[in-house]
Amino acid sequence: MPKGSPELTASRREEIINACEKLYQTMSFKDITIKEIGAVTSFTRTSIYNYFQTKEEIFLALMQREYELWAAETTSIAAENDSMSAEELASAIAHSLESHEQLLKLLAMNHYDMEEHSRLERLIEFKAAYSASLDAVRSCIRKFFPDVDCERFIFVFFPFLFGVYPYSVATEKQLAAMREAKMQFRMHTIYDIIYSCIIQLLGGKK
Repeated sequence: MPKGSPELTASRREEIINACEKLYQTMSFKDITIKEIGAVTSFTRTSIYNYFQTKEEIFLALMQREYELWAAETTSIAAENDSMSAEELASAIAHSLESHEQLLKLLAMNHYDMEEHSRLERLIEFKAAYSASLDAVRSCIRKFFPDVDCERFIFVFFPFLFGVYPYSVATEKQLAAMREAKMQFRMHTIYDIIYSCIIQLLGGKK
């Protein structure tokens, strides 16, 4: 356990997570190391181990933060509206996830390895944030569409989110490969993919 006030501990954890997030914008998961993360923090690389034992724990904390932010936004959708049409709810949730592209990118990663290389206490914290996001979406479905099978919606929608990023964001190398393979494809926006899925799950207009 690191020495210092809870505020200092929280501040340093946040700095480490922010450093990881910054690197992830230009580097791949496999190329990011504790050393690389330490190089863009204000304290020594070895100090990181006082807060996170592996880089997987840091990425898990980043995803946890993204889930917490998205859950709060989704909860506010239910709290701030008396009623919503399928189109309105689909649009609201699609816009909320559109602003959390980082979450969708993280969801496209191999979670098994990330969770396997994290301590149980870190994994419990992450699962709590994930659970909150499930409950936030449930609150919207149950309030605005009480006749819709809420658990079926959750069962389809959350696994669906794991594939949104690869279908909406592609590197130049990936695009070139698809062209050379004469692959029939058209990239869609994050908003359009999520909106379409929710509309179909709610039985609204496409």
